[in-house]
Amino acid sequence: MRAHYRARGLAEEELSPAPYEQFSRWFEEAAESGLHEPNAMVLSTVDETGRPSSRTVLLKQYDERGFVFFTNYGSRKGQDIAANPFVSLLFPWHGVARQVIVAGRADRIGREESRAYFRDRPHGSQLGAWASEQSSRIASRAELDRMYAELAERYPEGTEVPAPPCWGGFRVVAESVEFWQGRENRLHDRLRYVRTDDDAWTVNRLCP
Repeated sequence: MRAHYRARGLAEEELSPAPYEQFSRWFEEAAESGLHEPNAMVLSTVDETGRPSSRTVLLKQYDERGFVFFTNYGSRKGQDIAANPFVSLLFPWHGVARQVIVAGRADRIGREESRAYFRDRPHGSQLGAWASEQSSRIASRAELDRMYAELAERYPEGTEVPAPPCWGGFRVVAESVEFWQGRENRLHDRLRYVRTDDDAWTVNRLCP
């Protein structure tokens, strides 16, 4: 299977001064194009033995400080980040022939910031965060459903659900951000921002 990319290219003079501004432009364009879940990103981590793993998570916040997602800190990704905080994020916007790749360090956000986001989650998602000990083994689906039902009885709709102590956010502070635009004949545009020692950004063009 082979797709032919005929999109307009990406030139250096079109880039925003900072990668977060450029990401915001592309993110808005991806959303306006009707792309399904443009905030879905592939998070890759490495465990203490050097073995990688990847999964799709949802971007919930972003600004000049970094890219934020939420998870159970005891999950596989949470344990990987505790052992090695350097991660990669990939936004695979196939529908618009674009990708964004972020490499950087994942740091836990403040506890109150995590609680504030948790309060805004749908009630069912709040209960799910308590019911699931993410990445741990479970005997059956019935057991998971039973735990959820018990929580639904304890915290009926309209009741405040506290944020689990093992649940919260990570902010990925970027060291590099690459913007990939598909072009004809596999001569794609790849422009990568790299953070300098004084927290400025340089831009490099990479061969496709």
